[in-house]
Amino acid sequence: MTAPRENRQVGFADGAPLLLIGQASLDDLNARLEEPVSMLRFRPNLVIDGAAPFAEDNWKLVRIHTATGTLELECTHTCARCAIPGLDPLTGEPGKEPLRTLAQYRRGEKGKIYFGQNLAPRLAEPSNFAIQVGDRVEVE
Repeated sequence: MTAPRENRQVGFADGAPLLLIGQASLDDLNARLEEPVSMLRFRPNLVIDGAAPFAEDNWKLVRIHTATGTLELECTHTCARCAIPGLDPLTGEPGKEPLRTLAQYRRGEKGKIYFGQNLAPRLAEPSNFAIQVGDRVEVE
């Protein structure tokens, strides 16, 4: 898995403008940790509830039905994690978790640790979508 950066321009993001993580994926991780971590550790833009753990790894498209229309988000690649999830977002203290535990079962090619799905909006022109908690979500 590699970030397709050659043909995408992003600002203030690593390889894609948005990051999605399933709540069940975090729940799965927390069941393996001595001390659970918050979703804040991973800094996602979107959290999806109601899917199996790591289901987002295989999604190609996410449709969010907002009050102003349907927003389509292309799943570009699984997120290879840097050291940031090892920093407590409230204190700034570094630690080995949750990356040490993720490395035991979420290690991919070239030893990278994967957690979350990167997304890019499919927009023909500038739009004004407002995503809200409870919006209906469809995935392919």
